[in-house]
Amino acid sequence: MSGTDARKDPARDDVPPEDYRLLVPRDWFRIDLTLERWRPQLKTFVDRQAAARRLSARAAQGLWATLRNTAESGVSQGAIELFLRAEADEAGATPATLLVSLLPMSGELYAAPDDLARSIAERRGAGTEVTVTSLPAGDAVRVTTATTLDLYVNMPGKAGYLLLAFSVPLSGVESPMGGLCEAIASSLRWL
Repeated sequence: MSGTDARKDPARDDVPPEDYRLLVPRDWFRIDLTLERWRPQLKTFVDRQAAARRLSARAAQGLWATLRNTAESGVSQGAIELFLRAEADEAGATPATLLVSLLPMSGELYAAPDDLARSIAERRGAGTEVTVTSLPAGDAVRVTTATTLDLYVNMPGKAGYLLLAFSVPLSGVESPMGGLCEAIASSLRWL
């Protein structure tokens, strides 16, 4: 990219990106949900966690079921990647996950960030904070609860949104792990 920031070029704002780059720590396990073999990748993660944490068979089965359901639900809604923090507690809960989904919205389907934020706030109701914020990759709709952080990042060219859906069930969003999730989201760049 010749050392320049493509986001600073106004002509690039009208061109949908070809891809994205997201910096995720090495100790997060990546599963490519666009491939048919994502289930064996997920099974590998669960087996490693069960062995490393000496999880009971019941806890390992619970971890598998929860993560499989998360992945299947994500795939049905456009998820393309799942990142799992490579540790689990004794009950089999993983401390953080990131589900990355592509939400294409072109033409008349496109909703500006303020409009999307209003729509989400109406649907989600009390207990959810919805704001529009600015990230290095562009404007984003930030949706938070005590244990989740969803960032709908507006794609250049009004192509839609890239959803970064973080779940932080053990420590919550207001924790160092929540801060790490914010840092991961800030690393997003369009290619």
